[in-house]
Amino acid sequence: MPGTGAPRGQGQPPAGMGTLGRPWVLLFTYVLTTLELTCLFMQFSILPYLSRMLGLDSITFGYLQTTFGVLQLLGGPVFGRFADQRGARAAFTICFLAATTLYLLLAASCSPALPGVALLFASRLPAALMHTMPTAQMVITDLSTPEERPTSLSRLGLCFGVGTILGSLLGGTLSTAYGIQCPAIIAFLLNLLGAILSFTCIPISTKRASAHGQADPPGKCKASVFDLKAIAHLLLQPGVLPVFLIKVISGFPSGLFTVMFSIICMEFFGLEPAQAGYLLSFFGLLLMITQGLVIGQLNKHFSEGTLLQASVLVFCMVGLAMASMSSVLHFCLLMPGLTFSLCTLNVVTDSILTKAVSASDTGTMLGLCASVQPLTRTVGPTLGGLLYRSFGVPVFGHVQFAVNFLVLLVLWRQPLPQKRNRVQ
Repeated sequence: MPGTGAPRGQGQPPAGMGTLGRPWVLLFTYVLTTLELTCLFMQFSILPYLSRMLGLDSITFGYLQTTFGVLQLLGGPVFGRFADQRGARAAFTICFLAATTLYLLLAASCSPALPGVALLFASRLPAALMHTMPTAQMVITDLSTPEERPTSLSRLGLCFGVGTILGSLLGGTLSTAYGIQCPAIIAFLLNLLGAILSFTCIPISTKRASAHGQADPPGKCKASVFDLKAIAHLLLQPGVLPVFLIKVISGFPSGLFTVMFSIICMEFFGLEPAQAGYLLSFFGLLLMITQGLVIGQLNKHFSEGTLLQASVLVFCMVGLAMASMSSVLHFCLLMPGLTFSLCTLNVVTDSILTKAVSASDTGTMLGLCASVQPLTRTVGPTLGGLLYRSFGVPVFGHVQFAVNFLVLLVLWRQPLPQKRNRVQ
């Protein structure tokens, strides 16, 4: 990849890299991330239809999503600290083994001879250990300079886009052609392959020797993975909490809409599984273009603070338009703006936050960032379902405009400081 020199010129290779070179580590990271996301979107494309087949109503389906969100919310920061301490190989391997268990239980829930509802809820339990994306972000962060980090992180959007397209198409097509159990079985096999590749091809650690020395100073006991005080302390470092709050608050309204999207596709747009898969594939294509091409170019010409303001402004405009949305065609016209805002908000805030903490804490910080989406999944189904049943789809546009307008006012009154290098 262009522009990927040795990070910060420290002259020390990442500890535990073994004989694999940096380009190969990055390649395997992208491949594994694409594999996991493909399976994840295969699951998303069949889950609402499987729930309906098992007789679950929208409220119970909300509980199902909330269970998944709570487990990921609780597991994200702790797993990020585990990745910092135990390395990329252990983190990736555990992610894929947990996903393998999830899809095995999901496939079993499709069988009429088994207690489907109980197995469906049990399949959510491994979600506490499924954090492939923040693990990949940690690897990219460890192997990139502060200057190139936004571009490097945005390239993971290509993986997200490919996973969205392939997963949505495969999920809808396979379930229509071979039954709703088929995508779960395929995902189980692919994640088993991912666990094998993680254990054999990913190096033990991508942290540099200086970062390891920083994490474990001489004469000091190694902090526990479950040291919640150390995790919370990261948010109190200079410049971290304001950016983290912007990430949470600005993205929350679109998160509410995303949580309810499968229900909206079925009831408001009237789409079948295959048609919903095509719509998600279009979203994946926009993700690839935005994160793979657009953000990298914009980062060369604009500061991170300016890009963050732009993402919030576009959120406001999309919110106003969403309030008047009445068909799937209207939503397709809104998707480019929505995709730009989501991608820019996530990439820029992740980049700023990883620069604000030490090299030994990037995994923990990215775990905290990754907990934002599960937080939405935790409160989103209940709140989103209530708003949807009471006011309809336009309410999501009104909420998005109002919240992001307030965030935009705060950003204009108190702009973010200029980019700085990571704390050493």
